[in-house]
Amino acid sequence: MSHVVVITRWRERYAEYERYLDHRDCAVTYISTETGTVPATAADTWMVRATDDPVEVGEGVRALAARHGAPTAIIALKEDDLLVASALRAEWECPGPTTADLLPFRDKYLMSRTIAAAGLPVEPFALAPDEDAIRAFAAQHGWPVVVKPRLSSSSEGVARLGDHSQLGDRRPGMLVQKYNRNPVYHVDGLFDGGLACWRAARYMNSCLDFRMGSVLGSVEEDDPGLNAVIGEHAERFMAALAAEQPTVFHLEMFVDRQTGQCVFLEAGARAGGGETPFLWREVHGYDLVEQVCRIQRGERPTPVPALGREIAGHLLIPAPAPRPCRIVEITPLVGSEPGPYAEALPRPGDVLPAADSYYEHVGGRFRFRGPSTAAVEEAILASAASFRVSAEPVEAVEVSR
Repeated sequence: MSHVVVITRWRERYAEYERYLDHRDCAVTYISTETGTVPATAADTWMVRATDDPVEVGEGVRALAARHGAPTAIIALKEDDLLVASALRAEWECPGPTTADLLPFRDKYLMSRTIAAAGLPVEPFALAPDEDAIRAFAAQHGWPVVVKPRLSSSSEGVARLGDHSQLGDRRPGMLVQKYNRNPVYHVDGLFDGGLACWRAARYMNSCLDFRMGSVLGSVEEDDPGLNAVIGEHAERFMAALAAEQPTVFHLEMFVDRQTGQCVFLEAGARAGGGETPFLWREVHGYDLVEQVCRIQRGERPTPVPALGREIAGHLLIPAPAPRPCRIVEITPLVGSEPGPYAEALPRPGDVLPAADSYYEHVGGRFRFRGPSTAAVEEAILASAASFRVSAEPVEAVEVSR
């Protein structure tokens, strides 16, 4: 019997593992954190404190291999866990993306260098080992600047600096980049020598704003002219970054909506975060997360269906208090007009953990669908204005009970 190891930290069903992997015909084992959810049909489970810790996870794979045989596939779908899994695939001679395949999608400095080397538009950038390097960069390119870690996700460690007085203490291993004031679009889909399928959506603020306590909205674009320009740039960006094998991607770019100018921001070799996996399954009828799983097993993606014209969007409400926190009151919105077609809400009494799956454990998650960008955006704005959630702090010792 073959043995598949899944590395997961998700509690929510971003991935439908029991549908992707036949738990009867092969031993499917899981390496998970306390907050992760493992199917009842799992052959075995190994608990770790962090799924991006290569030592802990490596020990887990070796222990599971001793019980169930050498793994024939190692699956990790969360962005922070991709490099740990690729190193383990090399160690155990499993198929799937290698570290060399994934580094251009994880190391933001290498990522920007690759785009620049291809002659594609990207804001000026440089390594930022210390404050002097940031000052020198700003002297050449002007304030504000954005400083961020080379390896991070969900805007962790990112700062927008307006002038030298905001420098503070910046840890090493950082990247500094010129600030771009245009809206950020994310493009999600499958690249297979070209754009096999994709959708472009505009963030209604930014991921950094969400990290700072603001709501995060996203609405797909229905303007055909703007989509054509975004699609053309997305294909060129992905052609520069992707290896020969198919790649599910989440790509971000700055877009000047008046001129159509597109400038590269970042890209990931994985399905988009937030509610993107659900929107693609429920609105577009194609499971991007399943395709990542297939690619990591050395298989071809499933055929892409006609996606249709319906517009999707989502809204994330940040945690109402520093996590861990206990929800006191919350306002469901499904059934309101205009409003979401689906929501994922904690219940009064639930504790939001201080877990690494940042966009999962939040104050509220909502999904929208409609005939146009304007209609979906209206529903998102109305929902953001009417939603209410409150919480009280919880001591860490109380969470561990």
